[in-house]
Amino acid sequence: MTEPLAPDLLRRMHAYWRAANYLTVGQIYLRDNPMLDEPLTREHIKHRLLGHWGTTTGLNFIYTHLNRAIVERDLNMIYVIGPGHGGPGLVAHTYLEGSYTEIYPHIDRSVAGMRELFRQFSWPYGIPSHVAPETPGSIHEGGELGYSLSHAFGAAFDNPDLIVSCVVGDGEAETGALATSWHSNKFLNPVRDGAVLPILHLNGFKIANPTVLARIEPEELRDLMRGYGYEPHFVEGHEPEPMHQAFAAALDTCLDEIRRIQTEAREGTASEAKRPRWPMIVLRSPKGWTGPKVVDGKPVEGTWRAHQVPIDKFDNDEHLKILEDWMKSYDAHELFDERGRFRDEFATLAPRGQRRMGMNPHANGGLLLKQLHMPHFRPFAQDVKTPGDHKAEATRVLGKFLSGVMQQNMETFRVFGPDETASNRLEAIYEVSGKTWLGEYEGVDENLSPEGRVMEVLSEHQCQGWLEGYLLTGRHGFFSCYEAFIHIIDSMFNQHAKWLKVTRKMSWRPPIASLNYLLSSHVWHQDHNGFSHQDPGFIDHVANKKSEIVRVYLPPDANCLLSVADHCLRSRHYVNVIIAGKQPDWQWLDMESAVRHCTAGAGIWSWAGRGEDDPDVVMASAGDAPTVEVLAAIMLLREYVPDIRIRMVNVVDLMSLETPDEHPHGMDDDVFDDLFTKDKPVIFAFHGYPGIIHKLTYRRHNHDNIHVRGYKEEGTTTTALDMMVLNNMDRFQLALDVINRVPRLADQREAATQRYWSDIQRHKLYVSEHGQDLPDVRDWQWKAEEVDE
Repeated sequence: MTEPLAPDLLRRMHAYWRAANYLTVGQIYLRDNPMLDEPLTREHIKHRLLGHWGTTTGLNFIYTHLNRAIVERDLNMIYVIGPGHGGPGLVAHTYLEGSYTEIYPHIDRSVAGMRELFRQFSWPYGIPSHVAPETPGSIHEGGELGYSLSHAFGAAFDNPDLIVSCVVGDGEAETGALATSWHSNKFLNPVRDGAVLPILHLNGFKIANPTVLARIEPEELRDLMRGYGYEPHFVEGHEPEPMHQAFAAALDTCLDEIRRIQTEAREGTASEAKRPRWPMIVLRSPKGWTGPKVVDGKPVEGTWRAHQVPIDKFDNDEHLKILEDWMKSYDAHELFDERGRFRDEFATLAPRGQRRMGMNPHANGGLLLKQLHMPHFRPFAQDVKTPGDHKAEATRVLGKFLSGVMQQNMETFRVFGPDETASNRLEAIYEVSGKTWLGEYEGVDENLSPEGRVMEVLSEHQCQGWLEGYLLTGRHGFFSCYEAFIHIIDSMFNQHAKWLKVTRKMSWRPPIASLNYLLSSHVWHQDHNGFSHQDPGFIDHVANKKSEIVRVYLPPDANCLLSVADHCLRSRHYVNVIIAGKQPDWQWLDMESAVRHCTAGAGIWSWAGRGEDDPDVVMASAGDAPTVEVLAAIMLLREYVPDIRIRMVNVVDLMSLETPDEHPHGMDDDVFDDLFTKDKPVIFAFHGYPGIIHKLTYRRHNHDNIHVRGYKEEGTTTTALDMMVLNNMDRFQLALDVINRVPRLADQREAATQRYWSDIQRHKLYVSEHGQDLPDVRDWQWKAEEVDE
């Protein structure tokens, strides 16, 4: 084995690693006496010992070596750390390289600054223990495992000069999301994309158990990684000097191979690219490396006991001495001068300026955010001359608009989805760009291309992770998914929303492009898929997040969908959820009316009501399918009760129902009362679970009069109207609700109830016999009320 590190370089790199380890231990344990200038006492130790030691020293080792490669090769590199609990190590490194002090000047490179660095870690109003947004250079917190590699590849797409070093923890490697993300290499085009260097860090244990990949035979592990399409390079041991040399050699080999792959590929074009076998590193090192060997007679280093805080109690002098000896083993006074400043002899090993991983602008995507060039959406509009004069597939209309967006942003915009782009009627995008594919081709394949910009893989986790990585590094994207299965990424959405919330208050992290979801194939049109494909609950999940981050839109037709999509794509630092059906459905508003309606968020549809200035009832809807049922119910009511006065309200922006102090889009009470009145019954047909409407409106004057119909976990393989019937949101039920709640119609309730059951019986018998809805339902079309001259 060659030894790429000269003796003096090896000595200084080892010192650099020791400095990072010392700062890591100090953050976990100390609140004072940072340089151990006086004997360590209990008063110097934090009362609450929090953090994770076990993974961190390996991360420090890797970061030190990446610094050497960046300097020698002038690399443009960022890091993604899967074992997010290694936060103190990454904080330590950004402090050593100067990034931390540049962003947080009060944590200067002095004894006092080091004291603040230590004290703030896992301290009230300080910083968390993860590689969090507060950590310079981080785009991945790692608090929840499984997404590091997908984030890394998302960052590398369309970043041809970028190398993303991604550390995958062996505990993380057991998650389904991570296991799938190894396949991301099948989508990386070496001509136009950057590179990802996976580093599988095997330290043998999770919290209390061994890890799977650390216990299988080396040959089996090699075969596994080669089966995924990588060429693994193994480094293992525990003695520092040979480990430094071995890792440096493996790193150089991998970087040489990445350069070779890209150089050869870039002699051709992106359309000619073939999938290479990318290199990776498998690093096996002891858990808690360089830490205490034994505590209370039990082994610690190299065991699961090193996972968090190896010494968690200081109720005897022996524990205090173990900690003091441990920290002194790093020879801090050799590493830092008397003022607490990292000695230049070692500090000069770090990259300079934006080559430092803590200051690389790709890890702070708002700094690099490219303008999204947007076509005008009005030319894609449906020509609606009168409400309900024709049907159209709203998402197919949207697909044509998105193809225009793609065409104008061929290096900064991608569409992501789990094999559902065409299913959700967005296939017009393929006219501009195919689906990314670097594998084998067969004659039946369609729309596949090595330079495609539509990212399809049958894993919602990967689509979400790729998109997050793409957005966090300054680009734009759109995620289309079946409504019921977006729940697969509930927790990933959680983490991204939390990231956006925290970074919103960080002046040094400018806003990034919003994460935009289109949820289609929704709950109300599952004619063949049935109950398994019915779940609108993502709305509730999103609505629980901080109001400055989340938006939920339910456009009732194609023109409203175009207006909403244009707004969402232009927005910054939000999560936008759009729910729209893909089936042919009635179109209600011309484009100018749609824009006004969507801008307001909710409004009265005067053309659908009668006597709206003093209504008997307000009929409201949110969602395309509920809107049809409300309008059909209004037509029935005009027949049943000729003198009834109805106000029709449609809600596009769900969060507008909240008060302004709860959400920026919220209506003030006067506007809400102008729509829903203060004292009239409100029959509200909602796309999702009814409870969320009550949650959003519980503080309103008229809340007690709001009666919501929505999804209540009833459904099967059935017709569109029968889905409504099963969940009591059909036109017959809504009409009965009105009669039952308008006081002056009390004498009609018994007859109305009998009529309702007769209609439901007629419906049930017909769909059971014919397998489709009644003719008067299939052929229903909105008719404006004839007004006597």
